[in-house]
Amino acid sequence: MDPYVLAVSGASAQPLAERSLQLLLENNRDVHLIFSHGALQVWKAERGIEVPVDPSDQEKFWRDHLQVKNGNLTCHRWNDQSACIASGSFRTRGMAIVPCSMGTIGRINAGVSIDLIERCADVHLKEGRPLVIAPRDMPWSIIHLRNLTSLAEAGAKIAPPIPAWYTKPNTIEEMVDFLVVRLFDLFDERLAPINRWNGPSQ
Repeated sequence: MDPYVLAVSGASAQPLAERSLQLLLENNRDVHLIFSHGALQVWKAERGIEVPVDPSDQEKFWRDHLQVKNGNLTCHRWNDQSACIASGSFRTRGMAIVPCSMGTIGRINAGVSIDLIERCADVHLKEGRPLVIAPRDMPWSIIHLRNLTSLAEAGAKIAPPIPAWYTKPNTIEEMVDFLVVRLFDLFDERLAPINRWNGPSQ
């Protein structure tokens, strides 16, 4: 199975990225992770945790932090545009940007590749591969709406992480799981052992 590219930009809602990575690895998926410079700063500010920049150190950090031995994990420096995933010749199953800042969205829409996340997004659009963007901001200005509309027209799936209450979540973790499952539904992915909503209880 071709690998996923999981990109994490410097927006709030980092638990969505953390749980996405954990579930993909637990389900023995191959993941290429890009943790942006902004995401490093958000983790330090919101979580009090310094995520290593060096790819080898970062891989070890995630293995220890998530307590997951399954799957294949490759970490990339946020500015390494010579990485394999920066080329359309490198096959992937798709790319998810979770969460995605509006600055990242604006640069992707403009075709500006300052860092590896933006370059990989550009590659997925030009190659016609699945690109799922989870914008994390509110409210949305007309600029945001136009950027998102343009990216949707270019083939991206726009999946804002909006919680649902019909599942009757009891914890934040249950709500996070619901959001992550819905994001990866867009890749026709089945992430065990999450219980899916199957309609209202009788």
